[in-house]
Amino acid sequence: MAHVAHEKTKLLNRLRRIRGQVEAIERAVENDKECARVLQQATACRGALEGFIAEVIEDHIREHMIDEGAAKSDPRVQAAEELVAIVHSYLR
Repeated sequence: MAHVAHEKTKLLNRLRRIRGQVEAIERAVENDKECARVLQQATACRGALEGFIAEVIEDHIREHMIDEGAAKSDPRVQAAEELVAIVHSYLR
């Protein structure tokens, strides 16, 4: 997981915001809010969760698939960066 304290803090903050979004959806359902509002909150929550997943995948790729001293011109580094871009295009 996040190998740097800053990254860990960032991920935990993101999860706390997602928890708040889920709690807001729960309150909306409990209070019989209109379907459109519940769906809007749910899709926002899904987007936030997808963003979290993208961050974790990116962290994994950068920490475990790229050699620390590898040059940016290394084909493996370039392939890993392309993979990160693909993940972000699908999950953000």
